[in-house]
Amino acid sequence: MVVKTREKLIEVARQLFVHKGLENTTMNDIANASEKGRRTIYTYFRNKKEIYNAVIEAEADKMTAQLKAIASTGDPAPLRLRNFLLCRLEQGAQIGSTYSSIKSLFKFDLRRMEKIRRLVHDKENSIYNSLIAEGIDQGHFDADRCRQLSLFLLRCVQGMDLAEIDAGGHSSMAVAQHAFVNFILDHITVTKQK
Repeated sequence: MVVKTREKLIEVARQLFVHKGLENTTMNDIANASEKGRRTIYTYFRNKKEIYNAVIEAEADKMTAQLKAIASTGDPAPLRLRNFLLCRLEQGAQIGSTYSSIKSLFKFDLRRMEKIRRLVHDKENSIYNSLIAEGIDQGHFDADRCRQLSLFLLRCVQGMDLAEIDAGGHSSMAVAQHAFVNFILDHITVTKQK
C-alpha cells in the first residue's frame, strides 16, 4: 500500500508538472489531484523538490527498464552486451516519440533536461559496467581492451543518438547500429586459440 500511494503521488505530480509547469504546481494541487491529504503527501515527501526529484528518478527508471531486463537475462555476457547496445541505440533513434512525456515535462528548460540525461547516463553506465565486468570474469572479454573502450563507448552511443544517417542503401541506421555493435564486440571479445 505504501509503495502504491507513493507511486500514485509521483504520477499525479508528473502529470501536473507537464500540464501546469513545475513552478505553477503546488503541494495543494498534488494533494487535490491525488485525492490525498497534504499530511499524506508530507509523509512521503518533505517538499515539492523531493517530489520533483522522485519524478525525475521514475522517468529515468522507465527509460532504463528495458536495458536492465536485458542485462538480467541468463544469456552469456557477450549476447547480453550485444542486445544491450542494440536496444540502447534503438531507444536513441526513437527518443522523440518514446520519451515525449519527458520532453513535455521539461519543455525548454535545458538544466532539467541535462539532469535527466545525466541520471539516465549514470544508470546506463552502471548496467554496461556490470555486463563488462561479468564478461571479463567469465573470460569472454579482454580486460585491457574493455578499459580502453569504457573511456568512450557510451559517448559514442550518445553521438549516434544525434546522427542523421541516410535511410537509403547500406547506410541505413539499423545497418550502422549493427556494424557499430559488431565492431565493439569484435574488439573486446577474447578469441580462443586452438
